[in-house]
Amino acid sequence: MSSHSDTDSASSRLAVVIPALNERENLDLLIPAVKEVVAAIGLTIEILVVDGGSTDGTPQAATRWGARVVVQRERGYGGALLAGFADTTAPYIVTMDADLSHRPVFLEEFWRRRDQAEVLIASRYVAGGRADMGRFRRLLSHVLNRTYSRVLSLPFHDLSSGFRMYHRKVLTGVTLVARDFDLLEELLIRVHAEGWQILEVPFHYMSRGTGRSHVRLFKFGVAFLKTLVRMWRLRNSVASADYDHRAFDSPIWLQRYWQRSRHRVVFGFLEDRKSVLDIGCGSGRIIQDLPDAVGLDILRPKLRWLKPRHRLLVQASCDRLPFRTGSFASVINSEVIEHIPDSPDIWSEMCRVLRPGGILVLGTPDYGRWLWWVLEWIYGKVLPGGYADEHITHFTNEELTTRLRAAGYEILDCQYVGFCEMILKARKPEEAVYMCDLSSRPDALVRSRLSSDA
Repeated sequence: MSSHSDTDSASSRLAVVIPALNERENLDLLIPAVKEVVAAIGLTIEILVVDGGSTDGTPQAATRWGARVVVQRERGYGGALLAGFADTTAPYIVTMDADLSHRPVFLEEFWRRRDQAEVLIASRYVAGGRADMGRFRRLLSHVLNRTYSRVLSLPFHDLSSGFRMYHRKVLTGVTLVARDFDLLEELLIRVHAEGWQILEVPFHYMSRGTGRSHVRLFKFGVAFLKTLVRMWRLRNSVASADYDHRAFDSPIWLQRYWQRSRHRVVFGFLEDRKSVLDIGCGSGRIIQDLPDAVGLDILRPKLRWLKPRHRLLVQASCDRLPFRTGSFASVINSEVIEHIPDSPDIWSEMCRVLRPGGILVLGTPDYGRWLWWVLEWIYGKVLPGGYADEHITHFTNEELTTRLRAAGYEILDCQYVGFCEMILKARKPEEAVYMCDLSSRPDALVRSRLSSDA
């Protein structure tokens, strides 16, 4: 039974979670070493040994050295980590193995870098890192990590390292399927998909102390393959925060062409690149290449991922723009209006924040062209979970141009990406400011002087 104390947990700034199965001899060395290192840093910590049914006195050894023993309820290495996460409220959580391959002195490096990212990985495979292990195990480790990194387009080298430090907030609400060693990869990828920052820190991995490894090769391989397939679906879905960014350099030619063509057309339409609002910016390259523009999106993970890459970001809905009337010389609304119900507020808000004489760049698929229907069907088959199933409002070129002209806009240009995604350049009238109801009736136009403090 766990001797968990809410008071002890609440007072600890750092929790060290150690999964253990018959690791008594190693824990007799590891726990005192952890306590010594942490004491030198001046931290209040709790050590949680998650016992998976040991028969060698592991729980007794942990208790003797002042660690709390958490009884593992779910199977596997992953089940042990989840039990440890659930049994502490410390704001920082370190996971490390009981076999002495993770040297406690590295805790100092973790703590020193705690504000550099939400997840720190003790990495064997970045510059300055090393791994002392047999050739066969090294080969398997490299194959595993390179396969995951390349197939999933991940910027990490050591996804299988179990020596990590997490900010507690990244673990809140995350749902994990894996329960074996593949939980390490799944957890990291899901955290990355939520837009949190992950940093690899060079680390010297050393061979285990006493005892034997608990990895079973065949079971290990099957679990990792299943998780790879599941994570591929996640990485290529809109649930992944960097989806838009990665599409610009996608290995899929059509996706890469589409993103780059859209980027070229939008930039060609802009007359002022300083005073720009990009509505529904996502994690795309357009907002990243406009350093003075304001990026607006309703999805927090995408803005979270974008934050280190762009300085002007706002979370808001496009039907309630938090800006003064006439704030921007240019407004970009690219690939947004098809994802949301058609509402007059969306159109009137775009009109309101755009200066008289300003440029509106409006892009959406042209559902009046049969080619788009074909491409959308193919895209949905190739990348299930992508944008294909997200389009709930369908526009044609005729509908869009009629709305804009009824609102007083002058249509300056219209270009197509792939012959079926239309991007319009329209100028707002100089002489009056409009509030437009463009949802269904082209003639439903209300002229109004808008309050400057809206």
